[in-house]
Amino acid sequence: MFDSDPIIVGLEIGTSKVCAMVGEVGSNGALNIIGVGQARSRGVRKGEIADAAKAVEDVRNAIVDAEQQADVEVRSVYLGVTGGHVRGFTNRGMHPVASADREIAAEDVADAIKNAKVINLPAENTPLHAIRQHFLVDGQPGVIDPVGMLAARLEVDMHVVHGNAHRFQNPIRLIKGLPLDVEDIAFNGLGSALALLSHDQKQMGALVIDIGGGTTEYVVYSGGIIRHTGVLAVGGDHVSNDLAYGLKVPLRRAEDLKIQHGSALTSDADKGQTLPLTGEPGLHTKTINLEHLRRIMALRLEELFEIIAAELSQAGLLNYLCAGVFICGGGARIPGIDQLATRIFDMPATLGRASSVSGLKSALDQPEFATAAGLVKYGASQHRKRDGDGFVNAIRKRVQIFFGRA
Repeated sequence: MFDSDPIIVGLEIGTSKVCAMVGEVGSNGALNIIGVGQARSRGVRKGEIADAAKAVEDVRNAIVDAEQQADVEVRSVYLGVTGGHVRGFTNRGMHPVASADREIAAEDVADAIKNAKVINLPAENTPLHAIRQHFLVDGQPGVIDPVGMLAARLEVDMHVVHGNAHRFQNPIRLIKGLPLDVEDIAFNGLGSALALLSHDQKQMGALVIDIGGGTTEYVVYSGGIIRHTGVLAVGGDHVSNDLAYGLKVPLRRAEDLKIQHGSALTSDADKGQTLPLTGEPGLHTKTINLEHLRRIMALRLEELFEIIAAELSQAGLLNYLCAGVFICGGGARIPGIDQLATRIFDMPATLGRASSVSGLKSALDQPEFATAAGLVKYGASQHRKRDGDGFVNAIRKRVQIFFGRA
């Protein structure tokens, strides 16, 4: 099918759900979401494939759902990836300016960036993203475009997101077996940040926390660039597990209690309140202490936020988050989650909405769709680069890494 307006599909294979979102790039370059498909996820644990047969069926169902709503045929996707193996760090590359007049040329910039991408990773790991931050000219930081400046030494900082190559391959192989093409892969946390943050918020400094079923991704923007990324293999499922253990109820019942009566906060109003829990036929009815339920949830979520806050404090980033904290993912639906984050991070926290993308408002207003919306936005940006050599080289390299051919 050949359309005048390119179709971009973002695919998130999450622990709780599979979501396929279809976007259309208009002739003016504007991105519009025209369809969303989703299915319950049964073959994923902690953000990674655990049962390929179930996962491929769930992906197929989500894709078909998206095709029917958007009235298009999906042939390729931009695939989101995550997992406890994903890491991010900043690497600095240096290049001496060798010209006689010491004027920095475009070739010097290219060499500095190339040197910054030379990183010492574990043998099984591969870079997922290498994102340029800023240049340093003879030690002067914060330079955006150094071409034409005079210097003896040019440096550049790159934020590198990397992970286990084989574990990235598993969802790629699953998608290709449908069969669909994988245009590119992207870190889920990056997708969420792209969907939620405006240009001004990226400049001011913001923390995006995406609480999914099996993982929590977080991304820090400041000065318009990515400063920090991370993944914790902890999500909403762990809250349910805590409730099942603490309340001595089956996991399925714990999940229901979390959704129907859960909160990230406790209050005096909870004291003394109980919830009748109807047992299976032949069993006695049990009561659950509401304060106990919410305290269990609050302690797990507090720990989650405190781990992130401690990491960002160590990196010296907390004072740069002037726009505050933005929470998305299914965990954003827990009542009081924004108030808890406000207390832990000591700054304003709000529930994120995919405001940087237009289209189906009913989907974009739901925090659990932020990743898929951001993957569509990421795909649209990559589509705009298709005519550039940089994009071609990046795709060629990604093909060599993940598909084993030139």
